[in-house]
Amino acid sequence: MTAYDYDLFVIGAGSGGVRAGRVAASLGKRVAVAEEYRFGGTCVIRGCVPKKLLVYASQFSEHFEDAVGFGWTVGETSFDWKKLIAAKDAEIARLEAIYKRNLSNSGAEAIEDRAELVDAHTVRLVKSGRTVTADKIVIATGGTPNPHVALPGYELCISSNEAFDLPELPKSILIAGGGYIAVEFANIFHGLGVEVTLIYRGQEILSRFDQDMRHGLRKAMEDKGMRVILTDVIAEVTKSPAGHLIASTMGGETLAVDSVMLALGRDPNTDGLGLEAAGVEVDDLGAIVVDEYSRTNIENIYALGDVTNRVQLTPVAIHEAMCFIETAFRNNPTKPDHELIATAVFSQPEIGTVGLSEEEAAKRYAELEVYRAEFRPMKATLSGRQEKTIMKLIVDAESRKVIGSHILGHEAGEMAQLIGICLKAGVTKDDFDRTMAVHPTASEELVTMYTPSYRIRNGERV
Repeated sequence: MTAYDYDLFVIGAGSGGVRAGRVAASLGKRVAVAEEYRFGGTCVIRGCVPKKLLVYASQFSEHFEDAVGFGWTVGETSFDWKKLIAAKDAEIARLEAIYKRNLSNSGAEAIEDRAELVDAHTVRLVKSGRTVTADKIVIATGGTPNPHVALPGYELCISSNEAFDLPELPKSILIAGGGYIAVEFANIFHGLGVEVTLIYRGQEILSRFDQDMRHGLRKAMEDKGMRVILTDVIAEVTKSPAGHLIASTMGGETLAVDSVMLALGRDPNTDGLGLEAAGVEVDDLGAIVVDEYSRTNIENIYALGDVTNRVQLTPVAIHEAMCFIETAFRNNPTKPDHELIATAVFSQPEIGTVGLSEEEAAKRYAELEVYRAEFRPMKATLSGRQEKTIMKLIVDAESRKVIGSHILGHEAGEMAQLIGICLKAGVTKDDFDRTMAVHPTASEELVTMYTPSYRIRNGERV
């Protein structure tokens, strides 16, 4: 039997990689986890966590406005971007330390170095020059923003990575993209007082989301003063003598802004990892090809999370890591379950969704019942805010099973998590109907929509 330095070597210390390494070490395995940048990965360092902190900060401008309708007198307010970023950095540093400490406490070795494959069982640590061997290897290097190098002037633009550490808050920003990253940052910057323009090539933002959610959020954004340009793209970005960025679009518009952010998708972070040397197969996008058990074409090498380009969500990477542990170390082959994943867009208002959109469901089911409610939330009656909450349930008419739930409104993400449990359990519309409402709440609408708003039969509304 070949003697290896480690039973498991993990490349990448994001949520998936750290979970795999920590749990394997707790089982008594010899484990090392290597990370070239910072422990915690995209989610903790420059993704979900700092983004949600910025979302919270951006909401206070509306809170101050709303307070007047409830009898509060709000004095002069001001915002300090540098103070927010310093507080964010302190929290991220705290979380990174926890990630490292959890690895250490489990018995895993944390290596702050870039790791590259030499062959199927050998890893070279670039900074130290050390070479180590491992029985099993997990690649969990995540994704990275697509720099869109085909765009003239792309080097003048920022990505979501740089948005978290801008030295100054811009007065105006143009954000290219229509996905959740673009939409969330548009709402963040707007809430902090920045003049925001969003440009997207599609006919509506947030492709693959339910159409009511897409249209409802875009209207809310425009009503708040954000400009949304659809069916257009940036053709070129240049810098004016005064220091402004000038963005020209294919549709003939010229926009002068302080900053241009490209949120045009993320690429699997596989460049220079030595995958070819180890014989690991990748697809046309550079994503590592894996089977149902997250195993690559090389038997002892696995890949988890965004680097596989399956579902780019932190909880999915953690779930895949736990399935890897069952498969590789507990003699219990387990496939990750990628069905019915609840997710949220932390815009203002939020979107929370789980299951099939109306459009997707209409292609799969002969007949649907669609339950839809649109209303002004109770808080808005005194605040004077005009935005609406939209709630939808998509039901298979034959089985009465709820196959999709979509919410646009405050705390929609929190609701989506709980509804996700219900849909995973296979509940029917009858189960919703016999559930008592919590009053007064927005979520009570989910259990008081007794009559279908409309039906869809063979793809047509009837």
